[in-house]
Amino acid sequence: MTPDDVFLADCPGRLAVDLIADKWTVVVLYGLSEGPVRHGELVGMIGGISRKVLTQTLRRLESHGLVVRRAYAEAPPRVEYELTPLGATLIEPIHMLTEWAREHGDAVMRHVQSADVQRA
Repeated sequence: MTPDDVFLADCPGRLAVDLIADKWTVVVLYGLSEGPVRHGELVGMIGGISRKVLTQTLRRLESHGLVVRRAYAEAPPRVEYELTPLGATLIEPIHMLTEWAREHGDAVMRHVQSADVQRA
């Protein structure tokens, strides 16, 4: 086995997939792709995400070096989140996945519906 073997726990590929497989990670990263955004703006931008889950997702991305949190000493306090250069490297793969979904999403949904009918 090689160090990049996907069966090994410390495989970088597994780490990357684990990170982006989270329900909200890709959406949050994409929301930050145009520049710094405040927490409340992200909540409004991302349908269905709670403030708590967004905070947890941002903290996780920050701990992985993909997002930076900037607090400004202003009244009222202002906090913005922004992609790091490392985080920005994920935007192109996210675009590729999005394009794949646009091209093939209908086919995937047809298979899901067909499987649901067969199970019923």
